[in-house]
Amino acid sequence: MNLPALADLLASRGLRLLPGSYAVPVELLVQLPDATIARFTARGTALRLRSYSPDALTTITIPAECGCGDHHPQTGPARVTLSRYAVPLAEHTIDGELEFGWQHHEAGHLRLADALPHFFTLLTTHQAPARELVGVA
Repeated sequence: MNLPALADLLASRGLRLLPGSYAVPVELLVQLPDATIARFTARGTALRLRSYSPDALTTITIPAECGCGDHHPQTGPARVTLSRYAVPLAEHTIDGELEFGWQHHEAGHLRLADALPHFFTLLTTHQAPARELVGVA
C-alpha cells in the first residue's frame, strides 16, 4: 500500500490524509470529521495515536539550498506540520513490548499496510464515547 491508496481509503471513511504523512517509518497526519488532527506514529516498540486541535497545524517554508536568489528562488516549498508547541488533547498507545513481545524497534520496521490495523484500532479507541460508571445502592 502507498500513501495515495491510503488517502483514498481514508476518504471513503470521511477522513483526510494530510501532507506531512510518511510511509517509512509510518507517520500519519489525519484530519478527522470533527476537524481534529490525529497523529499516528510507529516508533521503537510503541504505536501511538495523539489527537490535536485543528489550530495545531502550521505551515513552514523550507529555504532554498543556496539562498542567494540567483539560481533558486529565495524561498522553497511550504510544508504542513504540527506546531512544535502543539499539546495533545488525548493519547492512546499500544505497547508492542507487552502486546507482541517486541524488544527493540520493531514498530519502526512496520510497513504501512501492516501498521494500518493498529491505526484503526487506536482510532476506534479514541472515538469511543466515555462510559460513566454508576453505582447501585
